[in-house]
Amino acid sequence: MITIGLTTWSDHPDLINGEQRKVKLNEYTGYFPTVEVDNPFYGIPRISTVQKWQHQVPKEFQFIIKANKLMTKHDLKSMLPADNQQRYQAFLDFKSAMQPLIDGNQLKTVLFQFPPYFQRSNDNINYLMKIRQLLGNQIPITVEFRNPSWTDNAVYEDVANYLKRLNITLSIIDEPHNVNNGIQFKPIVTNSKLVVLRLHGRNEEGWFNQDKDWRSQRTLYRYDDKELNQFANVVKQLEKKTHEVCIIFNNNSGKDAAANALRLQELLKLHFNNLAPKQLDLF
Repeated sequence: MITIGLTTWSDHPDLINGEQRKVKLNEYTGYFPTVEVDNPFYGIPRISTVQKWQHQVPKEFQFIIKANKLMTKHDLKSMLPADNQQRYQAFLDFKSAMQPLIDGNQLKTVLFQFPPYFQRSNDNINYLMKIRQLLGNQIPITVEFRNPSWTDNAVYEDVANYLKRLNITLSIIDEPHNVNNGIQFKPIVTNSKLVVLRLHGRNEEGWFNQDKDWRSQRTLYRYDDKELNQFANVVKQLEKKTHEVCIIFNNNSGKDAAANALRLQELLKLHFNNLAPKQLDLF
């Protein structure tokens, strides 16, 4: 099975005929069967908020939820990093908030997008085991590394095998990279149930030049048909090794993600069932 989705549902005008407003969740679900939600990274939502999401989507729709920043140790470079108890409480609160999605089989995976300073070390290797223990075996987990020490050729197979033992998906990333920064595109399967591809674009200048406009420029990139066909070929091979391959487009600084996702769907000749009815403007 192959699924396609976008990061957030609200910022994709191509899905609403170019209207300059936020896309509603029930409009988004007329096109794609999954979405990645990043709000929980900044603050763990209330259970009522999660239930509100559920009421706006078909019952087969699934969410990829970003782990909170305390869970990914993004706070370690802040002035007041969390202590062990605060970090543990974040896991408890997050798991409680996600329970409606778990009960409804609508949680595709929890995405741990680790910061660039989360490098391969004994402590961090053990932390991967800890997150599996804290969330339990019921919750699917995907990890995305930003530090190349995890994907160095000399250790990559060992890292992949370790994640297999933990039943954790290693995200396959397309992003700018060089010797000291970024992750190479390496399609490998660590989970027989789920493979996740996250496509950030290839805007090297915007990615590496971290000036005041960095966050608005880093994913400014539109994949062309040649690149999308290359992804399609990789996805077809990965599909043979896992139950589901999920592709998430995050190249949206220029609002290109939706168009690229729809084009890849066309190239793969995919038809998604159980979507919401598309809302037509009759006036």
